Amino acid sequence: MDPIDMMVTDYNCEYLGLSRLCLMESAGKSLAEEVGKIAVYTFSKPVKVVIFTGSGGNGGDGFVAARYLLNRGYEVDIYMLKDNIRSEQSRINLEILENMKPRLSRLNIYNLKTLDDINSCEVAKTSDSEFIIVDGLLGTGIKGKLQTNIKRAIEVINDSKGIKISVDVPSGMDPLNGEVSDLAVVPDYTISFHKIKTGVRNAEEEVVGGLVTADIGIPFEAEYFVNYGDFLRLKNRDSTSHKGNNGRLLIVGGSGDYSGAPAIAGMAAIGTGCDLVYVAAPFNAAQAIKSTSPDLIVKSLDGDKLSLSHLDEILELSDKVDAVLIGPGAGIDDETSKLLNVLVTKIKKPIVLDADSLKQVELSLIKNRDDMILTPHIFEFKSFFNVSNDLKLDIDSYDFKKVDENITEFQQISRQIKASVIVKGQYDLILSGTKFRINKSGNSGMTVGGTGDALAGIAAGLLSQGLSSFDSACLAAFVNGVAGDVAFDEKGNGFSATDLVSHIGSVIKNGLC
Repeated sequence: MDPIDMMVTDYNCEYLGLSRLCLMESAGKSLAEEVGKIAVYTFSKPVKVVIFTGSGGNGGDGFVAARYLLNRGYEVDIYMLKDNIRSEQSRINLEILENMKPRLSRLNIYNLKTLDDINSCEVAKTSDSEFIIVDGLLGTGIKGKLQTNIKRAIEVINDSKGIKISVDVPSGMDPLNGEVSDLAVVPDYTISFHKIKTGVRNAEEEVVGGLVTADIGIPFEAEYFVNYGDFLRLKNRDSTSHKGNNGRLLIVGGSGDYSGAPAIAGMAAIGTGCDLVYVAAPFNAAQAIKSTSPDLIVKSLDGDKLSLSHLDEILELSDKVDAVLIGPGAGIDDETSKLLNVLVTKIKKPIVLDADSLKQVELSLIKNRDDMILTPHIFEFKSFFNVSNDLKLDIDSYDFKKVDENITEFQQISRQIKASVIVKGQYDLILSGTKFRINKSGNSGMTVGGTGDALAGIAAGLLSQGLSSFDSACLAAFVNGVAGDVAFDEKGNGFSATDLVSHIGSVIKNGLC
C-alpha cells in the first residue's frame, strides 16, 4: 500500500467515528502480541524489550505496546531520541506511561539527547543476545541524509545481537520504493498494520526480514469513502513559486445559448488554487463570460458555435496549459462534434470531458487515455458507454450484495476505457480500472443547474496542479459536495451554483488545516 494511501485511510477513519487514538491503541496492542509471539518462538520466555522511538506515530505504537508487554511480564526500556513528539496520539500515550508513578512495573524511559547518550546506552554496550529491539524511530521512513543522532541509533540497532523488529517500515527506508538513501535498520522482522507498504513489499527479504501484517480494525469503508483525509494528497505550494507555477487550465466550451457553464467551471478551477484559467468560447459566449469575471482569460472565437475552424487557435492555447476541460456549454452540433473529436486526439495534456462533450466524443478515441476524467450523470454515462438496460446508480444501502453488484456492474462498463469516471448521483461513484471510491458529500439542493460544471472545473483545476486523474476525480467530488453543503447551510435549497463556487477556496483551506 502506498504510504500516502495509508495516511489518508487513517485520517478518514475519523469520519466514520473511529479515532486515530483508537487505531494507535489497536496497533500498539497488535505490535505487543507479535513481539510476544516472536519472543516465545525465539527464547521460550519473556525477555527485555527495548523500544526506540522518534517524533512520529510509530513511536506512539511503541508506547502503547509497552503497556501490553509490561502486563505480560516483560521488562521494557524505551529509548526516546525525540522529545518534541509531533503526533498528538503519541503524546497522549507517552503521558500515560509518565503518569505511572510510583512505578510498579518494570519500565524505564530514557531520553537519548546526545551521541554520548546513544553510545552509552545498554544496547550499545551489551553483547547479550537475549532481548528484542523494536524500531519505531522514523515511522513511514525518510528520504535523503539522516540526522546524526538518528543515524547513530540505527548503527547501534544494526550492530546489536538482539532480535530486531521494525514497525511498519525499517527506519531509513523509503516506504514507497524500498530504497535507502543513507542508512536503514536491517530488521529480522517488519510488522505492518492493515497493509504492507509498497516499498517494504517490493524490497528484498534480507533488508526487511520476515513480513507480518497485523489487522488493527480499519474497515474497508475507510479506504473507499472519500473524506477530509484525501486533502493530504494536495501538494504544498512552494513559497518561491511564480504565476502559472500552480496550474494553468484551458476551458473549451460555450455556445450561443450557453455562456454560464464555462464561467462557473472557470471560477471553480480558480477556487482550487489554479493560477491561470483560459476560456476559449464563441464570440457571444466569450463576451458574456468576460462580463462575468475579470479573473478569467477569455479567448473569443469567431462565430456562434465551436467548429473545426477554431482548431489551430485552441491547440495553440493548449500548449500553454497543464490541463484542458472540454465541453461546458458547448452545445450539440455536427461542426462542434467534429472539433471535439479532433481535440481529444490532438491534445496530449490531461483532459476533463464534461457535459456536451460526453454526448459527442467517440469512446474509441479516448479508450487508452489514463490521464482523462469523465464527469457524467447516469444518463450521460449510459449514452457514452452505449448501455441500453435500466442501469441505475443505487448504492445507498446496508445490503452488501446489492451495493457490490451495483458497483461491479459500473466497473465492468467503465473498464472499456482507462480514464477515471465520476458517476454523479446521490452518492458519487468514482471509477478507474479496478479501483473505485465513493463520495457521500453533497445534498438535494445540488440538482440546481451549474453544480456539474463546478465539479468539472474543480477536477480540471486539481488535474492542472499535478494530481493524478483518479485522485483529482475523487477529491473534486468531495470538495464540490462539501461546498454545496456549506451553501445549503446558508441558503437551503435556494442556493445557486455561483454560491457553491464561492465556498470552494475555504473548503480546501479548511481541509488542509
